[in-house]
Amino acid sequence: MIGTAAGSSAMYYAMTAMGHAAPSNYTGPIKLDGDPKGAKVLVLGAGLAGMTAALELRAAGYTVEVLEYREKAGGRCWTLRSGDEYTELGGAKQTVGFSDGNYINPGPWRLPHHHYAVMDYCRRLNVPIEPFIQTNYNAYVHRGDAFDGKPQRMGEILTDYRGHVSELLAKAVDQGKLDQEVTADDKELLLESLRRFGVLDDQNAYVKSLDTSGYRGYDKQPGGGVDAAPVASDLNDPQQVIQSQLWRYFSTHESLDHWAPMFQPVGGMDGIAKGFEREVGDLITYNAKVTSLKQDDSGVTVTWEDATGAGGGTNTSTADYCVCTIPFSVLGQIDHNLSPGLSGVISSMFYNGSTKVGLEFKRRFWEQDEQIYGGITYTDQAISQISYPSTGYQSDGPAVLLGAYTWRGTDTFKFNAMQPAERIKWALRMGEKIHPQYRDEFKAGVAVSWHKVPWVLGCSGVWEDREAQGYEEAIKIDNRVVCAGEHLSYIPAWQEGAILSSLDAISRLHDKVING
Repeated sequence: MIGTAAGSSAMYYAMTAMGHAAPSNYTGPIKLDGDPKGAKVLVLGAGLAGMTAALELRAAGYTVEVLEYREKAGGRCWTLRSGDEYTELGGAKQTVGFSDGNYINPGPWRLPHHHYAVMDYCRRLNVPIEPFIQTNYNAYVHRGDAFDGKPQRMGEILTDYRGHVSELLAKAVDQGKLDQEVTADDKELLLESLRRFGVLDDQNAYVKSLDTSGYRGYDKQPGGGVDAAPVASDLNDPQQVIQSQLWRYFSTHESLDHWAPMFQPVGGMDGIAKGFEREVGDLITYNAKVTSLKQDDSGVTVTWEDATGAGGGTNTSTADYCVCTIPFSVLGQIDHNLSPGLSGVISSMFYNGSTKVGLEFKRRFWEQDEQIYGGITYTDQAISQISYPSTGYQSDGPAVLLGAYTWRGTDTFKFNAMQPAERIKWALRMGEKIHPQYRDEFKAGVAVSWHKVPWVLGCSGVWEDREAQGYEEAIKIDNRVVCAGEHLSYIPAWQEGAILSSLDAISRLHDKVING
């Protein structure tokens, strides 16, 4: 009843209060008590999981060494700016041609407020954050087979959908069809809530009026002075609203991971990576391509090469223990002697594919022409969505949109098969069906398909059935090696999952070191 009357957000708050739902389980900075007596830990990977481990283990008294494949830290916490170069698997090279100050986050791009670990590390590492606009009712929802292919304002469709559904439910209540589920006392409260929730009139009908226009928008806005009276807007036909299937996009904003407020680091997501790097950068060897991970009862030996191909021969690092944050998509291709149970999980895990396309335009036409300030437009086209920048409002200069964000499925496979320039071309071709200004205003673009990112080979690890796939086996300490990362959490694809997995792994490893 809570969900029906007040929406899924209210339902989730109630579920949380009742103990049926909860956000991140982070409770504060980790405490690793006890003297490790000079034990050395080798950390593989300087993404957020790896740098979290390095930061906390050194603070606890361990000797720490970090090997990182890339020339910089952060892993998928990555931002592309003007002049940056990126070469994907297959050799296609892109040089970012954005104007100074503009950027795109190919990986993580927003921070839920209840991802407490990420938020706490941002505070501790002095990483400034700002609001990320997830929901904008003035943005669009679009399907090629709905409303003659014309994009519709989200607020109009959402209000009409909510109004029509509320009217139907109110009729069912009035006609006694829910008497077995709703008591007489609850019936009156439910009808009252539906009138408020669905903007129904005294007869429990959703009709054209100034009241409904106050939620979905007016045909003529209220003004001042002469001829200032507002004019109510026409409602969309209920059957058209249902058949349009545009309602499919609404639930995203109600899911726990997208509750407002959301945030982003000022100036790019890699602000978090740089914050960690300021603390542990002296521990990191960059451009270190791990080729072998071997352990025995006395320690761990890792063989690595210079990832730049500049030579330098084969190098070896040794330690008492190892925290391995290398994605399983890559670890499965590295020579190792991990246990059969862990090896089986590593070799069988597949990774989500995702493609993001950043498009820079000469001016902020979405603001100047269409009054869209931040938020996301959704479409059934392969680009999936368009996200508008949450900063720099009303500035005159060029600005960058997230012009495509695919998530698994055939659309991602299609983009994977393309060269970067072709991905950008298709993003423009699809985007102009929503914003006709695209072609005239386009300035530069960059496209990243995560299955072709050499240091990950995918966006995030996939668990269809954790029990059957061996999740518990994968998170165990394997003699002297413990694995960590977003793929070993119940919050995959989020930075929170990476950090929480790392904290859990090093806590258990520390307990083993101290207590044997």
